[in-house]
This record gives sequence, C-alpha cells and structure tokens, in this order.
Amino acid sequence: MSLRIVKPGLLTSLQDRGRYGQQHLGVSPSGAMDERAHRLAHLLAGNRQDRDLASLEVTVSGPTLVFDSPCIFALAGADLNAVLDGQPIAPLRPILARAGQALTLQAARPGQGARAYLAIHGGFDVEPVLGSQSTHMRVGLGGLGGRALRKNDILPLARPLPADPQVLDRLKAQLDELRIYLPAALALPARDRMRVVLDEQADLFTPESLELFQTQSYRISPASERMGYRLEGQALQRGRTQELLSAPTCFGTIQVPNDGQPIVLMADRQTTGGYPRIAQVAAVDLAQLAQRLPGQSLGFEVVTLDQALSLSTRQEQAFQRLSDSLQPLRLSLRDCLG
Repeated sequence: MSLRIVKPGLLTSLQDRGRYGQQHLGVSPSGAMDERAHRLAHLLAGNRQDRDLASLEVTVSGPTLVFDSPCIFALAGADLNAVLDGQPIAPLRPILARAGQALTLQAARPGQGARAYLAIHGGFDVEPVLGSQSTHMRVGLGGLGGRALRKNDILPLARPLPADPQVLDRLKAQLDELRIYLPAALALPARDRMRVVLDEQADLFTPESLELFQTQSYRISPASERMGYRLEGQALQRGRTQELLSAPTCFGTIQVPNDGQPIVLMADRQTTGGYPRIAQVAAVDLAQLAQRLPGQSLGFEVVTLDQALSLSTRQEQAFQRLSDSLQPLRLSLRDCLG
C-alpha cells in the first residue's frame, strides 16, 4: 500500500497548500509553488476540494516510481512526458495504476513549464507537521524527513484501491468514459507580464523607476529558487530613503534591496522583510511565476486591487464548477472503496 521511488528526479518533494498560522513564530508557510496545478491534480484524482492533501511537486525532470498497490492518480502543471509502463499518459485526467506498474516523469518540454504535480486519490499517509505535510527543505521541516525525495523512499498511500481485478477493470472503464471540461479561468495561457498591485511603499521610488518597473523585461537570475526569484534588469532607484520596520511578507511580495534589482518572494519565503516593497503579484498570476525557469524573462503590469480580487474570485468559481462536475468520479471511487 505504497509508492516506491526508483529515481528521485531533479527535485521532488511533498507539498500541500502550506503551513499557515505560525508566521508570527517565524515559521514559513512553504507549500506548492503552483497552487493552481496542485489543486487541479487533486480534483482530477477524485479528491474533495475542501481537503488539503499533499501532492508530489516535481521540478524540471521527474522521478521514476513504482506503485506497490493500485491507486488513482492525476498530473497537472508542466508537461513532463509521463509514461506508465512505457505507454504515454495524458495529464489533466484521472489514471488508474495497478500494482507493480512504473510511472516515469521525464524532462519538461521547452516552454512547457517548470513544475508538475502528481496527486493520488486519498493522498499520502504522511504525518503532518504543524498542520501541514509540506516540505520546507531549507529548515528540514515536514514532508518525508524535511527533505527532497531520494531513491528507495517509500510513501504510504492513505486509501489504496482494492486489488480485485474485476473491480479495477470496471473502474478503468468508467474513467475512460469520463469527459472533463476545464473552465477557461483554470487554463494557463502564457503571459509575458505578471499582473501586480502597487504597494503603499511604491512612492519611495522615483517616478522614472516606477515607469521602468512597468515597462522593462527582467531576466530571472540563476540564483532563484523556492524562497525567491531574483530578477535582473535596469536598477530601480529610490527617490527618498527612510528607515523601514520589518513587515510581514506574502507569496508574490516584490521587494527591492539596495542594488535596485527586485526579488519576488515565493513559497519558502521568510516571514518578514525589511526591504522596501514595490508591489504584490496578483494571486491569479502566481502560477505563471512558479512555472518560469532561471534565464527566462518576465515583466509586470499594474492592476487595481479590485481587478486582482475579481480575477481571484473568477478562478475560485471555476474551481468550484470543476469540483461539481467531478462528483460522479468521487462517487465511483467511493463505491469502489466501499
């Protein structure tokens, strides 16, 4: 009743939506870099939207793993050319794996994203730490020993399917007939410019720098990782200086240190920061950021807070519509599990 890691891939870890409620104690939320893909994978694996289960976050090139018992899984995010026992499988739909089958996630196709998410129906039987199964590798917290997965790691499954071949054949036939319609608001059309809301500290920067921030293209530095994306471009200048108190940070907060090169804080961000904040990436575009790689370019487009909230509301409504449409899948799995 487990999943065994044969080859770990470049960087594979357990991640859910994050560890919230301890930031005042200095504990970073961590969690999935692309929460949209993480949530999609779980819905398509037949999990309920109100349950926050961990998925495997796979970066750039993926693992090879063997299912020691039958289960339903789904893939979302970057296209890593997944094959099950040598046969290509489609992302964004539930797949039945039988005991002994091997799943291989290969290398990401150019321009097809940086991170894929593998969700299992019922999730993994891994003990939460501070209410989350997410792995924070910098501090060795959560997941499987607080680290990336290694060869021969075993991940117990919380709800494996029965081994009865007739039951599995019937379930597979139902999955093959399932029609899935992904709402447009959950698609990820490529954007060159991430939508942002200016921070109240934006007025610390010169008008020329605020204009530059919105018009130039930045290159993502090789020094970027899950804690933050360092950007390279023409330096931003402050019009006035003042001592700033450290303040809470969020996923997508854009800070500008003294060298004028912005840093976009990501999933493993620190809990507070003292650099001036120029903007906050709209939540709806965080998935776009998470799927970018070092060396790629991006820019910023300023929107109002109301516009950013409207985009998030539209996305949440789309998740609910998708969840409602997948109720027959959840009922089939419930009947199968008894």
